[in-house]
Amino acid sequence: MDVERIREDFPILEQGMIYMDSAASTLTPEPVLDSIVGYYRGYRANIHRGSYRISQTASDRYERARSTVAGFINADERELAFTKNTTEGINLIALSLGWKKGDKIVTTLLEHHSNLLPWLRLRRKGVELITIKPSYEGILDVGDFKDVIDDKTKLVAVGHISNVLGSIAPVEEIGEICKDKSCLFLVDGAQSAPHITVDVKKIRCDFFAFSAHKMLGPTGVGGLYMREDLVDELEPGVLGGGTVADVSMNGYELKKTSDRWEAGTPNIAGAIGFERAVNYLKDVGMDEIESHERRLVKKLVAGLGDMEGKGVEFYGPRTPDSRVGIVPFNVDGLEPDEVARLLEVKADIDVRSGDHCAMPLMRDVLGIEGSVRASLYVYNTLGEVEKFISAMEEIIGH
Repeated sequence: MDVERIREDFPILEQGMIYMDSAASTLTPEPVLDSIVGYYRGYRANIHRGSYRISQTASDRYERARSTVAGFINADERELAFTKNTTEGINLIALSLGWKKGDKIVTTLLEHHSNLLPWLRLRRKGVELITIKPSYEGILDVGDFKDVIDDKTKLVAVGHISNVLGSIAPVEEIGEICKDKSCLFLVDGAQSAPHITVDVKKIRCDFFAFSAHKMLGPTGVGGLYMREDLVDELEPGVLGGGTVADVSMNGYELKKTSDRWEAGTPNIAGAIGFERAVNYLKDVGMDEIESHERRLVKKLVAGLGDMEGKGVEFYGPRTPDSRVGIVPFNVDGLEPDEVARLLEVKADIDVRSGDHCAMPLMRDVLGIEGSVRASLYVYNTLGEVEKFISAMEEIIGH
């Protein structure tokens, strides 16, 4: 993989910064920006509503984007709805499953708030929420799922990769348990779709939600995979223009296609940009991206490991093969925000600090209130990791 060639597609890097906050949002390459501008300049019209040329062009490109993005996770285009982001996708499912008192949801303490708050809210309806606790390194025990999933379990909701620890959940094994127990399985794929090859058929999940802005695409657009028979079996929680086949004052009939989940005018330019981002990743090669990231995180973990005992603690799996390029850490005597500020001042390195929208994980598993998080992606280099390690050594005074 030619990282230096890839970096040419990101003019923002010419400012000299070292960007290590891709778990929050990735940078966007020029080809993706060109595709978005191309829509606005060349065929800016609404979709599925006009018979004139540019409306037809926009409609065709939007549906082509649906097919491409669906194929990226080995889904059929009929199984993918465009959403605003992962959060909206998860909430759409939470609003649509027809909950009743006594239903049971199983999730974990690793979850981002987006895959936790919708289920916590359902407690008001008498739904029971069971949370599985991972190990300190963020590893889930499949046996724990076998112990708690029963005939009352309506849904299991699990993040594929922790946005805090970078640990990878055993989703294929969990999917197998869910099928054996005849319960639904939702996977939060916000951190997995950008970093590893995803196959929703192998996972055997019923729902998979992910976001374009975490995989080189624009903000404000995401994907929601639903197993084909569920697309028209469930009624969306949000209705409006574009979702119906027929309406009268006596009622309405919803479409039998995935756009029944896309009420109102969608983010057309965003979907087109999403497609270009997916094609960009495919051109680089997901295997190449995984290998590159593994080399980076191996060096980063080794560097932080050498600082343990000198005031630094890092969290998550100790073996690089068990995680993606997301590495949180803390420095004794310094608040996470202060460390993040020092990294920017000393070396122009951009990292995230705080609770990372995962307060229960922070408090109930790690026993902390927050951390600094360095997260890597396709445009980062080994040289940048070395600069990060040098800056950290300067911060701790060794």
